[in-house]
Amino acid sequence: MESIECTRGCPKTPKINEDLVKDDFTPSKLGTKEYWDDAYQRELQTFKDIGDVGEIWFGEESMDRVLRWMEKEGIPEDTAILDIGTGNGVLLVELAKSGYTNLTGIDYSAASVKLARSVLQTEDFSNVEVKEVDFLRCSGELSGFDVCIDKGTFDAISLNPENTEDGKACYIQSLRGALKEEGLFIITSCNWTKEQLLQMFSQGFDFVKELPTPRFQFGGKTGNSVTAIIFKRRH
Repeated sequence: MESIECTRGCPKTPKINEDLVKDDFTPSKLGTKEYWDDAYQRELQTFKDIGDVGEIWFGEESMDRVLRWMEKEGIPEDTAILDIGTGNGVLLVELAKSGYTNLTGIDYSAASVKLARSVLQTEDFSNVEVKEVDFLRCSGELSGFDVCIDKGTFDAISLNPENTEDGKACYIQSLRGALKEEGLFIITSCNWTKEQLLQMFSQGFDFVKELPTPRFQFGGKTGNSVTAIIFKRRH
């Protein structure tokens, strides 16, 4: 299994202004590596036993939403695309089925990497690269991507019981390093609103578009169950 040794810490990363970005959720085991190692180990065994790929984070519609936008925008098939926190690799499968040929998936869970590779191989996409990488500790190790996609990974980092603010700051630094200038970042979140994401990614990224997501009404107020935003990396 391929694993990348990474540097630790983000000493030059500006802190996010917490007076402007307030969260309304508490730390959770969903933000720990141990939780995801256990979860993907179970899903890996289930896949070996019955061929079930496991949970699709935010559902199939979340993937379709991103793929529709990429097709509409005419994103070239040879675009270098990074799936941050690939999980079971299903997004990579759908990207490959849509014709994209320059795909990379990363995850810090070894079990996730094994599962994603197994799922891709079953779909005859074993040429897609999947690496065991901790995105928060790989500044400089990943670079040259035209598009980075996150479907729940930043959410999980935000739930980590330890060093949550450092984790979010390191994530933004690693993202800037991974993307080319004017590269696109597509994020889907169930924890953060559009306004919060715009504030957190204001340093080094420009807002491009908000993708339509399901809306709900409760107590006379209307909101979104998830938020999907497109950013562009500044020079």
